[in-house]
Amino acid sequence: MQATSLGLSYIEIVLRIVLSLVIGGVIGLERGSKSQPAGIRTHSIVCLAACLIMMTNEYVSYKFGTGDPTRLGAQVISGVGFSWGWNNTYYR
Repeated sequence: MQATSLGLSYIEIVLRIVLSLVIGGVIGLERGSKSQPAGIRTHSIVCLAACLIMMTNEYVSYKFGTGDPTRLGAQVISGVGFSWGWNNTYYR
C-alpha cells in the first residue's frame, strides 16, 4: 500500500469516502421513507462534502504543522445547521 503525503493510504481515503456515502445514503433513505424533503441524494452529498473537508483539513494540519484541525469541522456543522434551517423554512 502506498501512502499519500497525508499519511493515509489510498485504500483508507477511498474507504472514508465510500463509508461517508453509505452512511449518508442510509440516513437519506430513512428520511425519504418518512416523506421528508431531504432524501438520499441530499444526505449523501452532505456527508461526502463533510468527509472531503475533514480530509483536506487533516492534510493542511499535517503538511504545514499549523492550525487547528477541528475548525473546519465546526464550520461544517454550522453550515449543515444553516442548510437544514433554510430547508425547514422553505418547505413549510
